[in-house]
Amino acid sequence: MIDRDHKLSITQQAKLLSISRGSVYYKPQAVSPATLKLMNRIDRLHLDYPFAGSRMLRDLLRREGHQVGRKRVASLMKRMGIEALYRKPKTTRRNPGHKVYPYLLRKLAITRPNQAWAMDITYLPMARGFVYLTAVVDWHTRRVLSWKLSTTMDVHFCIDAVEEAIARYGVPEIMNTDQGSQFTSTAFTQMLKDNNIRISMDGKGCWRDNVFVERLWRSVKYEEVYLHAYDTVSDARAGLDRYFRFYNGRRPHSSLDRKTPDEVYFNTTPLSLVA
Repeated sequence: MIDRDHKLSITQQAKLLSISRGSVYYKPQAVSPATLKLMNRIDRLHLDYPFAGSRMLRDLLRREGHQVGRKRVASLMKRMGIEALYRKPKTTRRNPGHKVYPYLLRKLAITRPNQAWAMDITYLPMARGFVYLTAVVDWHTRRVLSWKLSTTMDVHFCIDAVEEAIARYGVPEIMNTDQGSQFTSTAFTQMLKDNNIRISMDGKGCWRDNVFVERLWRSVKYEEVYLHAYDTVSDARAGLDRYFRFYNGRRPHSSLDRKTPDEVYFNTTPLSLVA
């Protein structure tokens, strides 16, 4: 997105895109195998014990023989984009310069497809390295409408995922996210406004507001990612494409009366909204 030959300076471009200028110049360093092993173990423990903070994870890791301190665990959790899920004053990393929008779904009956969408970002381990996954999910039917992979937690792969979902399935009434810096950025919120989508964000300490997306991440990791040590991003993309086709089209959901997301979404969505 940054054009180094553009007449606008890199500083001005970064400001317009709501990204850190430092990230433009940053050259990523290779992550050591030992660090990747530790990150992958933290990821699994987080899924099993989502309430565990850095101190508890440190203690669990030490019981397994990992010599690691709390600050190290906290630093890796931040890099992975994960936090303990419990009621607390602050539940996600926010940019203090970004506007935060109110949560619109409290006591709102979600009764039809495209009434409300949700999205989030999660860390995915590979055989060597890792990537981030974002997905757009229809709240009512649990259908994964689009998804994207990125090697960085940048806002643009989130925007690409939403734009792809809109192109295929129409415009939702509401988009719900957490208060992470990607979703509060000007670039992301302006894209929603340009499409007349109402913006909803989880409240402080209200991790339950988007908990079904956390359940999706658990399913993706235990049913696909952990079973396949992806060698490349291309391998990860192919594996996830296969899995999401299964998840949408063949995997029954208890919350949908044992129907699949495809069955519920396409049986109740006007055909004019579906590409």
